[in-house]
Amino acid sequence: MIVRIQSIHFDASEQLQAFIQKKVAKLEKFYDDIEKVEVSLKVVKPETAENKEAGVKVLVPNGELYANKVCDTFEEAVDLCLEALEKQLVKYKEKQRSK
Repeated sequence: MIVRIQSIHFDASEQLQAFIQKKVAKLEKFYDDIEKVEVSLKVVKPETAENKEAGVKVLVPNGELYANKVCDTFEEAVDLCLEALEKQLVKYKEKQRSK
C-alpha cells in the first residue's frame, strides 16, 4: 500500500506525517487489497477556529473511496476521515464478496 501525503498552504511536520502513516496503516485490517492512499491537508479560512481540512482517498481495485472533514486539528480531521473510510471499506468488501 502506497501512502502519499500532500499539504497545501503549509508544511506538514514529521510528527503529523508519522501520525497519518500509523493511522492509515490500520485501514488494511478492513480490506487487504488497498493499492494507494492519498491524504491531502489544507488550511482553510485562517481566521476561523475550525480551519484544518483533511481529505483521504483510498484506491481499491475497480474503484475509489473518499472522505473529507474540517476540524480544529489535522489529527482530528484525519481520524474522522478514517472512521468514515473504515465503514466504506467494510461495505465495499461485502459488495465484492457477494459478486
